[in-house]
Amino acid sequence: MTKSRNRLNSLLGHLSIMVSKPQTVFFGPYEVTDQVFYHSTFCYGLTNIKPVLPGHVLVVPFRPALRLTDLTVAEVTDFFTTVQKVQKMLASHYFKKDGLLGKPEDGSFNIAIQDGKEAGQTVPHLHCHIIPRTRNDQIGDEVYHKLESEEGNIGGGFYDLKRPAQYGKFPQIEGSIKEPRSQDEMKKEAVIFREMMNLLENK
Repeated sequence: MTKSRNRLNSLLGHLSIMVSKPQTVFFGPYEVTDQVFYHSTFCYGLTNIKPVLPGHVLVVPFRPALRLTDLTVAEVTDFFTTVQKVQKMLASHYFKKDGLLGKPEDGSFNIAIQDGKEAGQTVPHLHCHIIPRTRNDQIGDEVYHKLESEEGNIGGGFYDLKRPAQYGKFPQIEGSIKEPRSQDEMKKEAVIFREMMNLLENK
């Protein structure tokens, strides 16, 4: 039984390779091609529409798996290997100051998967949050509240990009909604992170 399951996972992995790098990349129902800064065999790194802290990015499988348990063994390995690679890139960008070398141990990270709706998942596509933490951010565990609140609502952020303009005489209360980042802003960040990932890969 175990051999059959391993063989099936291997076959699924090979099939995934054939379809894993589409020309157009989707995160759930949202097209995010320009936000992608890295791709591996089975997954990609994505700039975030609603980062709770600077450098908050996502790692997402190309295959639209809903839950972590939906991934094959090969996909799980690639997924978490990509998380580590992205951590190293973010460390080199955010932790390289005050005499520090920009290594992962020069700062900290929150690595979070909201695995299902009850856990706060707002986009029906598995994703891992990678959030660099420095001594200066001073929000402690508040980061988890931010992830669960409207401030970190990724699905809501994508919806907001297409939200119709408000009509009527009552103005929106200023500051009541954290605006999602623009496509242009995310694309520019993706270019920077893509170059940094290339540098790390070619070391």
